[in-house]
Amino acid sequence: MRIHDRPKRKVQINVTSLIDVMFILLIFFMVSSTFLEQPGMKLELPKAKSAQVEQIDNLIIYVDRRMQIFLNDKPVAVDRLENQLRDTIADNESPTLVLRADKEVPHGLVVTIMDVAKQVGVKRLVVGTEVDRGGN
Repeated sequence: MRIHDRPKRKVQINVTSLIDVMFILLIFFMVSSTFLEQPGMKLELPKAKSAQVEQIDNLIIYVDRRMQIFLNDKPVAVDRLENQLRDTIADNESPTLVLRADKEVPHGLVVTIMDVAKQVGVKRLVVGTEVDRGGN
């Protein structure tokens, strides 16, 4: 009796169709995903734990815990802040504003000051912080 050895066929998986399906899924998710951009102000915030100190000779706004606003050490009312800032930055082509507010000042007042600064043309806004030395 004669037994024929049949050559064994190698099993192959055709991955071409799988790659096509993966590309279709990738394109579907790229097209269907939404990219939401929330409106806000662009800020350059200094790191609170860094030891680097920048010397900035431009505008400084202080807000104390009684919510009194000082522009370069001169008291300013909130409703007059826009005019005072506009007059102060009139000759400066790229003004920088340092905003130093007490930690007890309400967030709304700080945002109002930042918004006024943006409206009058302040190009760079730096929020002043103290260096954290690790203590309380």
